[in-house]
Amino acid sequence: MINAIVIDDEKHCLATLSLLVKKYCPDVVLSSLCKSAAEGLEAIRQHPPDLVLLDVEMPNMNGFTMLEQLTDIPFSVIFTTSYDQYAIKAIKYSALDYLLKPVDPGELQSAIRKYSQQRPAAATAQIRHLLDQVNGRGNAFSRLAVPSIDGFEFIPVENLVYCEANDNYTHFYLQGGKKIIASRSLKDIEEQLTPFAHFVRVHHSYMVNMNQVSKYVRGEGGHLIMSDGAAVPVSRSRKESLLKLF
Repeated sequence: MINAIVIDDEKHCLATLSLLVKKYCPDVVLSSLCKSAAEGLEAIRQHPPDLVLLDVEMPNMNGFTMLEQLTDIPFSVIFTTSYDQYAIKAIKYSALDYLLKPVDPGELQSAIRKYSQQRPAAATAQIRHLLDQVNGRGNAFSRLAVPSIDGFEFIPVENLVYCEANDNYTHFYLQGGKKIIASRSLKDIEEQLTPFAHFVRVHHSYMVNMNQVSKYVRGEGGHLIMSDGAAVPVSRSRKESLLKLF
């Protein structure tokens, strides 16, 4: 069983999420329902959870500030938020999970499944990475959280040359010839890289860093020559939008 705490200052959101968890997530036991970040801190200290469902926007102390009060974070976090674009970008960029309000039951179940597959140590590193980004210590989304076999790697965005899809995996090709394989779909990675206009999907299976493009070769769709010498195909459907960037 998963021991969880829900923290949300809006009474109706707290009640609704509690009902959804009880109805759709039978493996989750809610030990505390907290109406503020301060209550949440007390509950975490008294009843250490496996998982915290945490509202981002709260008065006096928001979700990010609350996490900074903790010396150790030996639990995973699923953020809940209204449409706060900056918060969502930061959370996505750290490869953490979030739920948009009003919470959809299917998305809640998906987030809980992801939690079950994730290592707590990796989640802790991701949260620290997120807090650094939010507070400007990470040079405003300068590193991308990429899942690896034993946790997460945080790679400088500008070192990424291109990404290649392989079923539900993504291959990352970095400067210097380094390659990382991650159990994330290219669609997920595309969402993480949303803040960066120079990362462009040029093919169903490829996304490139436009700052690493050396040459475009004409053809039906054509292809790009990257800084590492790799040839990346461009699909016919994406050719026109790509050429406009040039």
